[in-house]
Amino acid sequence: MALAEDTYEVLAALDRVDVAVAVAGGDEAAVAEVSALTWPGTPTYAVDSSRPVLHAVELAGPAAAVVAVSHDVPDLPGLLIGKLFRALSHADIAVTPAEDGSLVAVGVGSPVAPWIGELAPTFDTPLALLEARKPRRHAVAIGPGWHRLRSNADIARLDPGLEGWDATRSQLRHA
Repeated sequence: MALAEDTYEVLAALDRVDVAVAVAGGDEAAVAEVSALTWPGTPTYAVDSSRPVLHAVELAGPAAAVVAVSHDVPDLPGLLIGKLFRALSHADIAVTPAEDGSLVAVGVGSPVAPWIGELAPTFDTPLALLEARKPRRHAVAIGPGWHRLRSNADIARLDPGLEGWDATRSQLRHA
């Protein structure tokens, strides 16, 4: 929950971005628990865990673009999300790859390109698969990479000098 809270705080601080929280595979209790971490009025939804990105896009309604961000990137610089929104002006999908081969963030334009709808990317979709399926050269925009915190060893990647990730930092102090 600390990771999700810190990741949300990064996104909530972005200018000209409306933030909603999607809980993959979550039931009402999980959605309520995550909703308690957000600012009042932040929409929080349960989404299908087999297609969380596209389900979040559907729930977002008529947006020009949607960027879904994994919950386990508490120290993600907001600038990387801005780069994805900018890339969506010419690409069908824009991603921030993770060093472990997964994806940190996935952005799609609206309407969603048919090939993306068929692929239904998740944060575990390999970048190589997106590259192999793209219908044209610039259909996939790849932003700068980042890291996810998926194991205890990944904690060493957190930079103590970086601002933010307060909830995660607090949990690590008390562990």
